[in-house]
Amino acid sequence: MGQETGLFIYGIVPSDVEPTSDAEGVGTPPGEVLAIRHGELAALVSEVGLEEPLGRPADLTAYERLLDGTAEVAPVLPVRFGTVVTGEDAVHDLLSAHHDRFADALAEFEDRVQYTVHGRFDEQAFIGELLAADPDAAALADQVRGRPEVESREQRIRLGEMISQAVELRREAENRAAIDAVDGLVVADSPRQPSHELDAVNVAFLVGVDDEEGFVRAVEGFAEQRRDLIRMRLIGPLAPYDFVSAHQLVE
Repeated sequence: MGQETGLFIYGIVPSDVEPTSDAEGVGTPPGEVLAIRHGELAALVSEVGLEEPLGRPADLTAYERLLDGTAEVAPVLPVRFGTVVTGEDAVHDLLSAHHDRFADALAEFEDRVQYTVHGRFDEQAFIGELLAADPDAAALADQVRGRPEVESREQRIRLGEMISQAVELRREAENRAAIDAVDGLVVADSPRQPSHELDAVNVAFLVGVDDEEGFVRAVEGFAEQRRDLIRMRLIGPLAPYDFVSAHQLVE
């Protein structure tokens, strides 16, 4: 018997969106991406084996590549990664049941994309700045310098706690500063949870396409002011993962 298959759903788009001929989906080999249309909407899908394990890095990359590429040319509502339904009837049921809410959301996100500003402190630069500004931290650093870890364990723990608290406080300030730096150039912002203990900035922004150039310049200026302390990345344009998803509209 052949393997049972289902449809992996990537996102919801306007009905006139057509996948490119080279679009690749998840799975091995990559699935062909199709559009299933219903009214003013379409769902981007590909066939997957129901027994096939999903969640490999390559699958997540394929999912994001398809949605981010789509977002550059049309509004898209991401569907939660790993959503698989039994067939076309289930896709039509989804689009029919939530047609108006999906259509309204797509209209709201027309000509808008997400960018994420992510920065990480240079550890040595941050600690050096902290020790220069905080005599208590500097004193603890002197107490542990050159001493065996066992003998200075208590001081090392206290110093580690001070560094961690300082990172958290500075992170809050840098997130606020990033938001202020692009004021007037974004539709919305969404601070994200840190992905690393030394994260300095992690904020998603929803940007209108007419403001993209000015937004990128503002972020570059923000990063340049901190280049000795923070390694900054601007990621995008992306699908609006942090601002809308099909699941949020049906839950």
